[in-house]
Amino acid sequence: MSFRATVESMSKIMDDMGITELDLERQFLFGVYRKHIHLSKQTAATVMPTLPTADSAKHTNSEPADNSIAGYALKSPMVGVAYLSPEPGAKPFTKVGAQIKAGDTVILVEAMKTFNPIKSDKDGVVKEILVSDGQAVEFDQPLIIIE
Repeated sequence: MSFRATVESMSKIMDDMGITELDLERQFLFGVYRKHIHLSKQTAATVMPTLPTADSAKHTNSEPADNSIAGYALKSPMVGVAYLSPEPGAKPFTKVGAQIKAGDTVILVEAMKTFNPIKSDKDGVVKEILVSDGQAVEFDQPLIIIE
């Protein structure tokens, strides 16, 4: 069985059983290879096409076209799992309405068993937190809106 077929087979079995995490371990003559894999399903989003207007041409990727969410979007620099506090049950790093400064840690993103602090790169007020605790995030996904 090819490697691709093996992975596809394992993926189907994991999906059928509802398994989202997998620990792999393989022994070699020179040592042991260990790998932890966290799987997340991508949900399809329905996008309605819109005609461009003069107002929509002014907006950039960091500024949503929707006027209800105006501000700077702090984006995830990596794929992983977002955590809003340093440990379960602890006080969150920030909350909506909080004043933050450049360099303040606002979220942790866990990738490959490493917790990476995501720091604000500008001063401002947290207008909206776009992710929930323990949510899988993608590269360049907006995490927080800062005004």
